[in-house]
Amino acid sequence: MTSTFRIWDHLIGPGQPPFVIAELSCNHSGSLDKALAHIDAAADAGVQAIKLQTYTADTMTLDLDLPDFRIQGGLWDGYSLYELYEKAYTPWDWHSALFARARQHGLVIFSSPFDETAVDFLESLDVPAYKVASFEATDLPLVAKMASTGKPLIISTGMSNFEEIAETLACARDNGARDIALLHCISSYPTPLKDANLKRMQALAERFKVVVGLSDHSLGTLAASAAVALGASIVEKHFILSRDDDSPDAAFSLEPAELAQLARDCRDTWEALGSGEDKRSEGEKANLRFRRSLYFVADLPAGTEIRPEHLRRIRPGFGLAPKHQDAVIGRRTRQAVTAGTAVAWELLD
Repeated sequence: MTSTFRIWDHLIGPGQPPFVIAELSCNHSGSLDKALAHIDAAADAGVQAIKLQTYTADTMTLDLDLPDFRIQGGLWDGYSLYELYEKAYTPWDWHSALFARARQHGLVIFSSPFDETAVDFLESLDVPAYKVASFEATDLPLVAKMASTGKPLIISTGMSNFEEIAETLACARDNGARDIALLHCISSYPTPLKDANLKRMQALAERFKVVVGLSDHSLGTLAASAAVALGASIVEKHFILSRDDDSPDAAFSLEPAELAQLARDCRDTWEALGSGEDKRSEGEKANLRFRRSLYFVADLPAGTEIRPEHLRRIRPGFGLAPKHQDAVIGRRTRQAVTAGTAVAWELLD
């Protein structure tokens, strides 16, 4: 059964406002001051959380210049894996300052750990939740380590099929995780909108009965707000102070004004969905007066038999509803009426 869960004072799940995560990733370009400025910008943009990535090049891969370790094609063409991660990682000795700055702003801050030592390190910082990155979702020993903390897990599903997702969920639950969300994700950078496949998010909710959301690598904000319309409780998006900065993720990251627009769009989309209840809004209640209703259009003495030409269905809506027209015709007036009088049962015999 899909349920809500809490990270700090944020209740996350169906019926709750979208939980928007700004992904810092490597967009600090190797500068702590810039990383801190990103946190300030994320707070100004109105998101609820900021997410880091906790690894080193040595915990990710080997420093080898062999074909298996060389990236071919895409945004990172030509890098060795070690070179990419050496350029992109967030130094661990920055984390304490980043956590402190986020908490000053009231932002939730958490991270994607990429090995067990990173989990132990993040535990020392009292991280409130963990993000399982798409590429690590099939690393079940790492998932088990995160799950053993008992903290909420937000799992990206990029590249994982349903069988693999089921294995990841089973591993997480078997090792102590109770609060789990799945993020639909397309692990291509950037993701063309035609490949976004947002309906898969709904399939995840239906199949696995968990909170769902979107980890979005498309350009712009459209996919995020569309996902909220389809039931996303969480939206994650990379952001950067300027796409002109030297960062491997710059091309598919939002700038601060765009991040603010995304946060507004997601909230506005959620509010526009409403509750689905069959009720009139306050604005509609005020406008009921402009419906059509039955009015007398002639001066009639008391006792007059009402004929069709004595009535019209017009605005405003203070008279009987038009559906009563046939029931009114043929009755007699109980008292004299003048043209422009709203038809009411008490005026009729």
